[in-house]
Amino acid sequence: MADTSSPPTDQLAVTTLDEEVPKAQFSDRVPIRSIISRPDGGSGLAGRKARVGGWVKTGRKADKDAFAFLEINDGSCAGNLQVIVEASLGELGQLVPTGTCVVVDGHLKLPPAGTKQKIELRADKVLHVGPVDPAKYPLPKMRLTLEFLRDFVHLRSRTNTISAVARIRNALAYATHTFFNKEGFLYVHTPIVTTSDCEGAGEMFQVTTLLSEAERLEKELLQNPPPTEADVAAARLVVKEKGDVVSQLKAAKATKPEIGAAVDQLKKAKESLAKVEERSKLKPGIPKKDDGKVDYGKDFFARQAFLTVSGQLQVESYVCALSSVYTFGPTFRAENSHTSRHLAEFWMVEPEIAFAELKDDMNCAEAYVKFLCQWLLDNCLEDMEFMADKFDKGCIDRLKLVASTPFIRVSYTEAVEILEDAVKNGKKFENEVKWGIDLASEHERFLTEVKFQKPVIVYNYPKEIKAFYMRLNDDLKTVAAMDVLVPKVGELIGGSQREERYDVIQSRIKEMGLPLEPYEWYLDLRRYGTVKHAGFGLGFERMILFATGLENIRDVIPFPRYPDTTSGSLRFSFWPN
Repeated sequence: MADTSSPPTDQLAVTTLDEEVPKAQFSDRVPIRSIISRPDGGSGLAGRKARVGGWVKTGRKADKDAFAFLEINDGSCAGNLQVIVEASLGELGQLVPTGTCVVVDGHLKLPPAGTKQKIELRADKVLHVGPVDPAKYPLPKMRLTLEFLRDFVHLRSRTNTISAVARIRNALAYATHTFFNKEGFLYVHTPIVTTSDCEGAGEMFQVTTLLSEAERLEKELLQNPPPTEADVAAARLVVKEKGDVVSQLKAAKATKPEIGAAVDQLKKAKESLAKVEERSKLKPGIPKKDDGKVDYGKDFFARQAFLTVSGQLQVESYVCALSSVYTFGPTFRAENSHTSRHLAEFWMVEPEIAFAELKDDMNCAEAYVKFLCQWLLDNCLEDMEFMADKFDKGCIDRLKLVASTPFIRVSYTEAVEILEDAVKNGKKFENEVKWGIDLASEHERFLTEVKFQKPVIVYNYPKEIKAFYMRLNDDLKTVAAMDVLVPKVGELIGGSQREERYDVIQSRIKEMGLPLEPYEWYLDLRRYGTVKHAGFGLGFERMILFATGLENIRDVIPFPRYPDTTSGSLRFSFWPN
């Protein structure tokens, strides 16, 4: 009877020895993900050749320094590949330090029975070593706090936590584009530099060349002082003298060439005088108008300009032509806040929908958030399991809850009544509860985590606490605004039906104390072919906080920007600036 049992491991290795695991399309190595993230953990690749490259997470010598075990990670997935290197292939002392980069050729082998790994690589050749001095490397092989890692932002992506956050962030960005493209939205790139304040809060970073120009001019004037009054008088005298020569030649009926030459000399003298007079007016410092205010007419854009706090106003111009659009990019706010929820630079996802009202806006926001949660569960589960194990045991259950549960919808007035009832029943909030307040994070989290224990959409807010562009309701007290509240972070999305009535939005701009002139282009959207439309903004970093369970927003963006707590200036996390 024929033997139908599986061949021994050694025999399997022989039969597949010359086959090579396919490399990445644009890189000369096999991504570790394509080996260990297979359903069989990579065991089906035993006996095949592979070239891998990555950074050593842990390394140790064994069997009296005869060989070394290296745990290699290349960032393609959370897991590591164990590589076994014999001493004959290279200096093991250079290979084992944490942080070392290596590229090796080898054969994939099944590890001994009972070990954690499903597959390992026996090195045949060491192709590259990027050495590390263990005495100087700032990320030793030990558990490091996230706060510590913020001082080494240029290296922290090598840690398990930050690399997992990077993959989760990438997955959410990909899911965002997938969702909106699937739903027929067009991606619009809105400007970073703007002249309008979307929120009307005035907390904007100014963009100007006046300071650098003033510094340049000051240095120039020190090296080449401006003309004195005597210099100007002398230049004027030269012009007068040249003019007298021309007059004399004409009176003497000189030849045309003689007169022409004298006229040329006069023109040059006048040009020289103009330059002298212009330079004599130069003064060090920021240019000022007669009333003492800064003369922004001398600035790069000939007017005040800022880093954007939102792409919403600009993307509205496209929704009034293309019907369904979204923007996804960096925004900036010069808010001197040191909380774990604020950054000076952050990313926003901002869709706009034409022919839509507030209910459509809420429906879109709910569908989008559910899509993001399900996407992580379907495509990023390994990293989410890591976050659940190390930081927030409930993060995966939270994603499942949001992905599968209809969102509760309550009006702002109803929400305040719920909070007031809670206070009457003994609940204590740090911030006072009354109609007209902007709900604090503690209020939002009470509604979503305690009262309803699911996502909540609060709508129809008092007009005094919302932006000028939100549509005024018939009660003249509230606007058609909505916030999506989720467990862990509170407000995740803020949106509204936009005010499409020209006279109403013009009045609202004036009520907010904002000048009309910078918004004339925005008012044109209401003057010419106005349409009902709605939209919202999702704080991308807040979505990552919600998903991962991390506490500080500085840990979910690659290069956090925030005020320096010591000097009051903007902190660039030391590296890289």
